[in-house]
Amino acid sequence: MSTRLSTTAAADARIPSQHPFVAHLARAAAAEAAAPHKTWTSDDGAMPALYLSHGAPPVFTHTPWMSELHNWARNLPKPRAILIVSAHWESAPLSITSSQPTELVYDFGGFEDMYFQMRYDTPAATDLARDVTTLMPDGHPVHEHTDRGLDHGAWVPLKVMYPAADIPVLQLSIPTHDAAALMGLGERLKVLRDSGVLVIGSGYMTHGLRYLDWANPDNVPSWSSEFDLWAAQSLATGDVDELAKFRTSAPGMPYAHPTVEHFTPLFVTLGAAADPTVSPTTAIDGYAMGLARRSFQVH
Repeated sequence: MSTRLSTTAAADARIPSQHPFVAHLARAAAAEAAAPHKTWTSDDGAMPALYLSHGAPPVFTHTPWMSELHNWARNLPKPRAILIVSAHWESAPLSITSSQPTELVYDFGGFEDMYFQMRYDTPAATDLARDVTTLMPDGHPVHEHTDRGLDHGAWVPLKVMYPAADIPVLQLSIPTHDAAALMGLGERLKVLRDSGVLVIGSGYMTHGLRYLDWANPDNVPSWSSEFDLWAAQSLATGDVDELAKFRTSAPGMPYAHPTVEHFTPLFVTLGAAADPTVSPTTAIDGYAMGLARRSFQVH
C-alpha cells in the first residue's frame, strides 16, 4: 500500500480489517502501484464537471458502488484541486469551507461509531479559495468559514474516489435553489476547469427518503424510477429548460425530492459545462435502497 494510502488507513484505524472499505483501500493501492494516476496537465484540456449521487456512510460497505466511483476518478486526469458543492450546505451569501485543513462535518446519525472517527486530511486549498473569490462579481463577497470542514456530501464520495487525500478540496455552499442563478454560478466557475480543477455538484438523483419502503430495500418506487427516466431523457436531449421546471414538470414529484437540495447541485454542474445542452456522459446509474444513483460528467 502506498505511503499516503497507508496514512489514510492508519487514520481510520477503528475500521475492522474485514470491512469492505479496507478492501477498497487495498484495491486502490494496487491500482496505483500498477499504473500511477496521471496528474492533469494543460495538454489534457479542461477537466470535466461532475454531478454525483453521494450516499451516506453505508456507501463504504457497497463494494460495487465504491468501484464505480473509484474507476470514474481513475479514468479522469488527477485534478490539481477539487471544488465541490454539496446538498448538505445551504448558505447565503455564498460561502466556502476553510482553506486550511480542519475537522470534517459528521452531519449524519444512526451509524456505527467508526464513521464518526473517519478522517479526510487534504492539503490546504488556499490558491483555490483565492481563485473562487476572484471569480465572483463585485459586491458579492465570498465568506470563508474558517472553522467549517467538508460535510459528508463531499468527503464520503471523495474518500472513495481519491482515498489518498492528496488533492486540495474546497466546498462551496448552495446560496439559492433557483436553477438560473445556479447555472450562472457554475458558468463563473467554468474557467477553473482550464487550470485542472474538478468542479463537482454532489447530491442524489432521487432523495425521497421519507417515502421509501424500508422493509423492502430492494424495491424501487415508481416515483424514483419515473423521475430518473425523465432526468435522463432531459439530459440526453439537452433540455435545460425542462430540467429547471423539475418541481412542476417532473413525474414523481414531490416524492422524488420532498426538499430540493439534492437535485439543484446539478445546475452548478451544467452551468460549468462548455455547452450545457450537450448530452452528458453517464458514469453511474441504477438504484440503491430505491433511490436513483445517476451520476454524470459534462465537458
